[in-house]
Amino acid sequence: MKTILFAALFLLVPKLCVSQLSANDKATYLDSLHNIGTAENYKYIRIIKDYNIPNKEPYQIRDYYKSGGIAMKGATAKRMEISKTGAFLYFYENGKRKSIINYENDKPYGGYFGFYESGEKKVEGEWIDNKETVIPNINIKKYWDEKGIQIVKDGSGFFDEIYGLGKGKIVNNFKDSIWVGENKNFKFTYTEHYNKGELISGVSIDSNNEEHKYTVSEVRPVPKKGMDDFYKHIGRTFRTPNVEGLNGKIYVTFVVEKDGSINNIKVLRDIGYGSGDEAIRAVSSYKGWIPGEQRGIKVRCTFSMPIAVSSSR
Repeated sequence: MKTILFAALFLLVPKLCVSQLSANDKATYLDSLHNIGTAENYKYIRIIKDYNIPNKEPYQIRDYYKSGGIAMKGATAKRMEISKTGAFLYFYENGKRKSIINYENDKPYGGYFGFYESGEKKVEGEWIDNKETVIPNINIKKYWDEKGIQIVKDGSGFFDEIYGLGKGKIVNNFKDSIWVGENKNFKFTYTEHYNKGELISGVSIDSNNEEHKYTVSEVRPVPKKGMDDFYKHIGRTFRTPNVEGLNGKIYVTFVVEKDGSINNIKVLRDIGYGSGDEAIRAVSSYKGWIPGEQRGIKVRCTFSMPIAVSSSR
């Protein structure tokens, strides 16, 4: 059955991607937000090279547009879940470079370079991880407008929207004063007040014209009683299959909805004997999550986790 499914996917992958696939590779449909999609609803196809060969970290990954053109190439430190590592190159659909970003432990770090669709330079900066947000802050060092005129020099000037950063004044590499922006994925606009790179306050306006005040730009979804309580619940409720010598990890992904409920639980890999179904049951039985937020607005967030299994027999 697995061979049949792989062959069917092989036929559906755009022709320019087919030559990139081998029997050991894995191909996955992704939607516009890079969540797992379907053959009927996808924007990208992700290929993980040598996915079926364990212990070959890092694994090379490639994202392709529906048209077949390359959208991204880089590497992941893990096989079952994407943990970006090293240099990543992103491309426009016309084949021109879009950006170059370095990653460490799945977070951007170090130098950042962005380009216009024409191929001309757009921005140079450096990622600064403050440990509080999913995406680190970025210090803007240089910025050119579409006419090639440099309007941020030596970390000072006016910056105009890239990577969701908004528009505003740059002073000594940091955001300062009033910044405005728009999140097209979640359909809201925002206005923020900064002082030497620190967010003082922000107000977003959603698609229903409702205001949301915040002082932190991003909030991760967390259980109301904390992650330790969630992990303990999984440990208490997961019924290990009664199989001698059964050991390994099950990889699970799920969505924390805007109301804090859990949905779309999927097993990326199980170790057999019904362990995957049991993982779904254990995860779905936990109630009470605080949803994630983007600039004060509750959003759906994907959460991934491994479940270690060890038989006592």
